[in-house]
Amino acid sequence: MSLTLREAPQAVATRAAPQVPREEWRRLRDGLRSAWAAGGLRGMPLAWSCVALILLFSVVQHTAAGGWAVERLGVVRAALPLEKALLRTPVSLFVPALDLPAWGAMAQVLVVFGLAELTLGRTRTIMVALAATAAGTTYARIAIRLGPEAPGGLPWHDTFTRDTGPSAAVVALAVFIAWRWRSRLLVVAITGAMIVEVALKPNLAGWEHLAATAVGALLAAFDQPLTARWNRTLALATAAAQVGRPAVTPATSPSTGRPV
Repeated sequence: MSLTLREAPQAVATRAAPQVPREEWRRLRDGLRSAWAAGGLRGMPLAWSCVALILLFSVVQHTAAGGWAVERLGVVRAALPLEKALLRTPVSLFVPALDLPAWGAMAQVLVVFGLAELTLGRTRTIMVALAATAAGTTYARIAIRLGPEAPGGLPWHDTFTRDTGPSAAVVALAVFIAWRWRSRLLVVAITGAMIVEVALKPNLAGWEHLAATAVGALLAAFDQPLTARWNRTLALATAAAQVGRPAVTPATSPSTGRPV
């Protein structure tokens, strides 16, 4: 049956719409599959190390001496000076929350950090994880100053709330991976889940997860342009270093004339 000129674009759009999720899923699946085939479990030592650190801190923090050390090295609260809290940020990422099972944090880190390490590389994985955790630490202070009456604000008693764990880093890395493989629906799904979390339970953790979503999206959006600019700058610097350098002529044998 033939289509009129008015019906044709609508029919094409109707047929193309279901293809969008399939295409995004295929792109994400193929990208993760190829990265997994190239590295596998042996290709993610960073993720395994993070899991081991979470397990270590989950055991140590429940001992008398260990709890004292963890409190002073890795526990972050908004009551701390910002510079001290930021110095503790790398350690706080591996200190699991007391009210949540440590195996949940370890499973999240193994899956998301592992996929990020395989697809993004160790350097980007570390940078995104630390940036998201530091952003959450900074946001907590701003939100508490705003107060619960302001949108995104938090009550004053959250000043003393223990703020540790890898969840913000996990959220940011998941968004970064989805953005990298152009899976817009997954980015929207993660963002929607964080919004629902805040709507149902508007506490410190929920707002920090939403902030981590924004950090992951921003870093992913600027990653390729900044990387391209850095590569161009590095190439220009290398070319400039070669200019004026005298050519090295290899020594030759007097008898054969060949290089020695």
